[in-house]
Amino acid sequence: LGSYVPHTIMGTDKLGRGFMVRVLLGGAVSLGIGFAAAIIAVTIGTLYGATSGYLGGRTDAVLMRIVDVLYGLPYILLVVLISVAADGVISRAGLDPSSASRQIVNVSTLLVAIGGVGWLTTARVVRGQVLSLREQPFIEACRALGVSPRRQFVLHLLPNLVGPIVVYGTLAVPAAILSESFLSFLGIGVAEPLPSWGNLASEGLIELNTVKSRWWLLAGPCIFIAVTLVSLNLLGDSLKARFDPVHSTS
Repeated sequence: LGSYVPHTIMGTDKLGRGFMVRVLLGGAVSLGIGFAAAIIAVTIGTLYGATSGYLGGRTDAVLMRIVDVLYGLPYILLVVLISVAADGVISRAGLDPSSASRQIVNVSTLLVAIGGVGWLTTARVVRGQVLSLREQPFIEACRALGVSPRRQFVLHLLPNLVGPIVVYGTLAVPAAILSESFLSFLGIGVAEPLPSWGNLASEGLIELNTVKSRWWLLAGPCIFIAVTLVSLNLLGDSLKARFDPVHSTS
């Protein structure tokens, strides 16, 4: 499509409008993957961090050392290895690169790669909150009254974690979108014919040349990525200020 976009730069021409529609469809794909990966990361991080902080002792130490080890692993290398392994499975299965099955595998690889690493920070934050909350008087009262550990966690600890979970969930979305766009730009994530901001930017980069430069094919998805990331980060900052008790009382 890029070779047919007119010099009017996305004016009233049908192909110009077609490019914008493709950018918007790519945004739907990138946002969908970003939100899904963020939900996976926040869910895993909440359960992991809450379990570690609530059990404490040696269990907490072992679980946090696992987090430290995962932090030290090269993220991009892991994604590349997962992608290569998925490509090998797809090749043996004889699937067409443009088939729906191939696209499902690519998207699943992205979700596993992004969601499988993005939960580490959430786990640490939730663990710290749980360690602080379990020493509060209302938790001591629950223990004195004989409330079961499960009811203590579900009815008393978990509601007090809603604020940090919402904040870090909101901040995890732009990080996931950026990771998806970067990986798709490298050709590891979403592939044609399914559009995403990452592979659209990769296609636009090819059109930058000294003979006939179509710079808007690169600028379009990049501008949308930048505006989306800034908006989501501002939303996360406002939620952090709202749920932060220290900030609220100052």
